[in-house]
Amino acid sequence: MNKLSADYLVIGSGAVSMTFVDTMLDESDATFIIVDRHHLPGGHWNDAYPFVRLHQPSASYGVASRRLGSDRIDESGSNKGYMELASGAEVSAYFEQIMRERFLPSGRVQYFPMCDYKGDGKFTSLLSGKQFEVAIEKKTIDGTFFQTSVPSTHKRKYETGEKVVCITPNELPRRASEFRHFTVVGAGKTGMDALVWLLDNGADPDKMRWICPRDSWLINRETTQPSAEFFEQAIGGFAHQLEAFAAASSVDDAFARLEDTAQMLRIDKSVWPTMCHYATISHGEIEQLRRIKNVLRQGRVSRIDENEITFTSGETAAAKPGTLYIDCTATAVAFSRESRPIYEQDRITIQPVRSPLVTLSAAIIAYVEARFETDAQKNQMCTPVVLADTPAEYMVSFLGNMMNQNAWSQDDAVNKWVGTCRLNAFGKIVREADRSDPAKMKILARIKENAMPAAMNLQKLINEQAA
Repeated sequence: MNKLSADYLVIGSGAVSMTFVDTMLDESDATFIIVDRHHLPGGHWNDAYPFVRLHQPSASYGVASRRLGSDRIDESGSNKGYMELASGAEVSAYFEQIMRERFLPSGRVQYFPMCDYKGDGKFTSLLSGKQFEVAIEKKTIDGTFFQTSVPSTHKRKYETGEKVVCITPNELPRRASEFRHFTVVGAGKTGMDALVWLLDNGADPDKMRWICPRDSWLINRETTQPSAEFFEQAIGGFAHQLEAFAAASSVDDAFARLEDTAQMLRIDKSVWPTMCHYATISHGEIEQLRRIKNVLRQGRVSRIDENEITFTSGETAAAKPGTLYIDCTATAVAFSRESRPIYEQDRITIQPVRSPLVTLSAAIIAYVEARFETDAQKNQMCTPVVLADTPAEYMVSFLGNMMNQNAWSQDDAVNKWVGTCRLNAFGKIVREADRSDPAKMKILARIKENAMPAAMNLQKLINEQAA
């Protein structure tokens, strides 16, 4: 058994673990050992499909100390006119650079890739079998709470017949040219990405089918642009959300109001969505997806045969022989997962404190860890916020974000740090807003006016939903 020691043992080198360590390097003199099964940092980005991109602008992702991307505006494609979305390859390269150029040269980080954490400070090399034991001076950092699942590492839950070709999106660019008919299985953003990729590359929408168990509310990407040029859409959009939640009489009424002000979008106007996973989309992508008319909504699939699709409900649908099926049923993260206290005696479990911005959440958790002495103080500052699965849970999440923001505002140092953190790009937009611009000041006044009514009504609606 090889003996090691560090202040913190970090399980996983995915985005949240990397962001936590990055902030701690600036805010403390602590040492770290990072253990991960992957051969490179970046977590699930190592396994992502080749055409994946961030949902939201690159400027809002990554670690706090270094920008991701160049804040470029895309000039073509379905994201035209909006800030760039890093590709999976760009994100992977970014995290590798952070490890190679920042973490390891600091002398305070030891990195053990291709290793399996066994618990109790012990891990084993996947290649040599060599065993290690860490004397942990402070805490274990659990960066695996999100249980991120991607198609290439996910085991699908339905059966396929012998003649059925069913692949992951990772294989799609290589296999697509062998087929003319395509069926995407899965209602989430991965399924949407696969459909848009096929359409962008010339597939015939009349020969495409989408198995979509639940329709989703989608965040309008225009409202997520962290740039002063989008003040009205981004900060004004937040004002619209507060007004909607302050006035709503029910969950459905709230989302109708969000749709009326273009905060939330849906693909099919004739179907009321029951899912809300924070998927963020452009109007261009929406228009592409609306070209697909053959959408099956009978529920989840239990089996696909050459001539028939069977659903878990017992219903069936005819299938066309020679179709390529693309399995997009992996759940990105553990939505609705029950939380635990972030700060415990021997452990920090990284969870959202500003949903769905997981890297900003990790940075805030690190700053609070470095600033405060007791776990009770830290947990008062950082209450876990649910990653929503449904529209009702989105409202719980929104209220949780507001409550945490209120807690941070009670401490001058925390409030200043959160407001100036690179990952909190909206903070910069508000901070640098031209106070002589009456339109901008009116938007900020709307936010101030509706914050408390929104919080109170959200609590009321949430209680009614739970009753």
